[in-house]
Amino acid sequence: MAGTMTQVNESNDPGAHSGAPQPAFPPTPRTPGNIAFNAVRGGLIGSAELVPGISGGTVALVTGAYERVLYNANRLLDGVKIWPKDRAEGMRRIKAVDWTMLLPMGIGMVLTVFALAGIIGDVVEDHEVPSRALFLGMVTVSLAVPLLMINWTDLRKRLPVAVPLFLIGAAFTFIATGFSASDNDNPGKLLVFIAAAVAVCALILPGVSGSFFLYAIGIYTATLDAVSDLDLRYIAVFGLGALTGLVLFVRVMETLLTRARTLTLFTMTGMLLGSLRALWPWQEGEEGETVTLHAPGEQTGLAILLFLLGAAVVGAMVAVEQVMKRRREAAQAGRSTVTEG
Repeated sequence: MAGTMTQVNESNDPGAHSGAPQPAFPPTPRTPGNIAFNAVRGGLIGSAELVPGISGGTVALVTGAYERVLYNANRLLDGVKIWPKDRAEGMRRIKAVDWTMLLPMGIGMVLTVFALAGIIGDVVEDHEVPSRALFLGMVTVSLAVPLLMINWTDLRKRLPVAVPLFLIGAAFTFIATGFSASDNDNPGKLLVFIAAAVAVCALILPGVSGSFFLYAIGIYTATLDAVSDLDLRYIAVFGLGALTGLVLFVRVMETLLTRARTLTLFTMTGMLLGSLRALWPWQEGEEGETVTLHAPGEQTGLAILLFLLGAAVVGAMVAVEQVMKRRREAAQAGRSTVTEG
């Protein structure tokens, strides 16, 4: 993926389980093109977070931002943590964060969420079959993203552990996305805080949809309405909950990707696979009951076309990223050859 973290080979790296230094990324060049590109990536992630069944972490993986964001988020947390004890060192770490990437992405994400909250909520509610079909195509093809990041030689050595983790991840998201819930038009602030802390993990954990979690516990519509209506009190509580969730979970995910990369990515693939249940276009369920999946029915032709469109969009993004990755690797190999010579 674009800007992918230097991979740690779990089977060959002697420091992978002994507190070895975290891999680093080069800073993003401060050019108008990079700033615009990162703003667009943030917008795509933000729009995904508004849609039940789609994980912002999945879009971050597809757009090549996932590991880079994790790395820089941890560097920022390090700086904030050490600031009270050593302001100079804290400031140095905060300045070392790749702000050329994070700031445009954050701005793009926030602007998109506020701009599209009302629109996407209406579309998902009023056009369930077409919207689910489009998203199903996108997420289905995105299964290739973590698989392309896996060291397959290492995976073959770890199959006795990897396969059960894959199946557990798939079963977890399949079951978790299989329930309906009643709408809560006026949720308590404690519920909003806790829900935000859990839902924001979708930014970190591909395959888990934050919006679908809000939908499942009945506060999805209330949250979109609060954003659309600029309910600052609700937004502030939700934001504090989301920040708490990020602080607690972001370091866990970076550690897993650094020290158990193959197993983590393969488990993510299982979670993505299980989450496809939430996006099957023909489904229904009463409040608190298991969602029932039906055979294709109304709007089948339109659903197939939108499924193919969604699959094509993500497939094109993945293909372009693979071409760019090969070019980067070739350029790095060329520079290494010149250096050695």
